[in-house]
Amino acid sequence: MLQQNDMAMAVTSTATKKWMNPQFYLGILFTLIIAAAGTAAANLPVLNHIGGLLTAILIAVLYRNIFSYPEDLRTGIQFSAQKLLRFAIVLYGFKLNIDIVLHQGGLLLVHDTLSIIVAIATTMLLAKFFKADMNLSLLLGIGTGVCGAAAIAAISPIVKAEDEDTAIGAGIIALMGTLFAITYALIRPFLPLTPTQFGIWSGISLHEIAHVAAAAAPAGTNALAMGLLAKLGRVFLLIPLSLILSLWMRRKDRDESAKSAPFPWFLVGFLATSIVGTYFPIPKNILFDISNVIGPFLLAAAMVGLGLNVHLSNLRSRALRPLLAMFIASIILSAFSYFTLWF
Repeated sequence: MLQQNDMAMAVTSTATKKWMNPQFYLGILFTLIIAAAGTAAANLPVLNHIGGLLTAILIAVLYRNIFSYPEDLRTGIQFSAQKLLRFAIVLYGFKLNIDIVLHQGGLLLVHDTLSIIVAIATTMLLAKFFKADMNLSLLLGIGTGVCGAAAIAAISPIVKAEDEDTAIGAGIIALMGTLFAITYALIRPFLPLTPTQFGIWSGISLHEIAHVAAAAAPAGTNALAMGLLAKLGRVFLLIPLSLILSLWMRRKDRDESAKSAPFPWFLVGFLATSIVGTYFPIPKNILFDISNVIGPFLLAAAMVGLGLNVHLSNLRSRALRPLLAMFIASIILSAFSYFTLWF
């Protein structure tokens, strides 16, 4: 009993020291500054095609590999990479209008479910064939199938992914999704698709919400509306997918006689914000600021914390094969979802 009390006091003392340490807050501020720099730099030519999230990650990775890791700021950086990340995912729930998905996206949910299954299964099979890193490949498969970097950020704590894998995965998804969105926009005039069909195709196959909007918007308002509706269905399916993975990890941990995986409570927050944003009368300007400004900015700051753990020397050995698997899987997903439009 005394030993347990001593351990509890030690944990409390450590937590108190962290909150009283100025370096802790400087570490958080450090990630926020880089996130702000990435967001601002994303308005520049070339960088405006890849977005603020990827730009912030790139700045963090470059800082880490040029100036080394700022050890004095470690506790604050880790807080951003872990706690701030979960909070950003909770705020991401405001993007999901559950009522619209359930009442207008019934058939689209079938397409969305097939997209997720195809993306994850194909990525993992190709990763196994290429002998790629399976953990990073799983993150990329989920990001491809569900909702890009946000899905990777949400799933990473559940599958106990390394910070470096999470940052690399988010960066790859953002870059690859941008490439595919540009390609979709370029080939649209040559496809025998109506604007509505093109919007649905974009929504059930492209990686991020921003990528869907970028590809579908030139096709008109109907295309954009259907694309975003289809994409929201995939975001909605993040909830059951996360619970399935959580149960799988718990069973896996029991089989390996390890500590059981914790329940992803932040997903309860994600569901709660989705319900609040859907059914409660929140002013549209406030809802817009939370879901399109504050949430993405905090997610960028969290990704900065993760990006500061990335070693460029590891990219060639660990990231190229998963990237190849994910790239081919994305092509297969695009082709598969295109042909399902006709059924």
